[in-house]
Amino acid sequence: MAKRKILFLGETYRADAITWMNGLKEFGNFEIITWELKTPNHTFFSRFLRLLEFCTGLFQVRKLIKLHQPDIVIAERTTSYGFLAAISGVKPIVVAQQGRTDLWPEKSILLPLKKIIQHYAFQKADLIHAWGPVMTISMKATNVDMNKVLVLPKGIDLTKYTNKNSANPSKISAIVTRSLMPEYSHDIILEAFSILNQENIDFELTIVGDGKLLPKLKELATKMKIENKVNFTGRIPNQQLPELLQKSIFYISMPITEGVSASLFEAMASGCYPIVTDIPGNQSWIKHKENGHLIAIDNFRMLAKEIRWAFENSDYRNEAVLKNRKFVEENADYNTNMKIIADKYHELINTYKIK
Repeated sequence: MAKRKILFLGETYRADAITWMNGLKEFGNFEIITWELKTPNHTFFSRFLRLLEFCTGLFQVRKLIKLHQPDIVIAERTTSYGFLAAISGVKPIVVAQQGRTDLWPEKSILLPLKKIIQHYAFQKADLIHAWGPVMTISMKATNVDMNKVLVLPKGIDLTKYTNKNSANPSKISAIVTRSLMPEYSHDIILEAFSILNQENIDFELTIVGDGKLLPKLKELATKMKIENKVNFTGRIPNQQLPELLQKSIFYISMPITEGVSASLFEAMASGCYPIVTDIPGNQSWIKHKENGHLIAIDNFRMLAKEIRWAFENSDYRNEAVLKNRKFVEENADYNTNMKIIADKYHELINTYKIK
């Protein structure tokens, strides 16, 4: 029997997309054809060019469809690739919302158009992915047919992210694994550790990854006189991340908006105690002082205070770490969740084959 084919519309370099596609190959034996926008999205002019590319994208997508005859089309982001999937002419189609809502930024002049596009994508989709409960809130608010929604994270590979944490318990060690972009508030994290430094509390802070803020953050660490205690690793091979997590007591993430964070699951699986912002995307997984800490957005003083509290209360912290490992095993196992997702795609294809 020939392999069934998926046309994947989305940015294939993203870790989430790679996990999604690899899982479908491994557990669904799918062949995957990809298409994505090539124009960057950094400046006003590049965004204009990207919009033009998007407008002509349907012709390229339909050309691929004619050439490869995919059995199903899947797309990330309901306001862009999801819309292209909806008008592609292929059935079935699957769309995935990427954040708390894909209607972002909230003050965009294109917001009315995005709402129309998203509504059409939701209406035409045969399956809608909500990678976590927080994503369903905006869906329900726009009257999405929730019978079409699958609430399930893609999960993480628990054979790589193991609970073998070897961090030195006598010294604060923390890791940040989010992209160095403004929405992840790395400056707030540095401000908190500057306070700890002023209180003569020793620490090691590891900031993993790359992004446009890297030079400014390095400069800020120097200005705060904590540059010797902060390690900016830059971009690293993904296989090095588990080891770095297992050497850290704390995982810290301070985004201003969040959908579902695979990096949070990775940290929870690796024995790191999570300290994250008090926003809906994190509240789905973390309960304050039950299995982690929730910190008000941009409140570096609260962050410093709660890091210190969690470090001093090691018995509580160690119990929380064990709870988190069990939670991830039960809810975010890549092998289990991607098998469910792959089987669902085959089921959708079979339904249309019968028709």
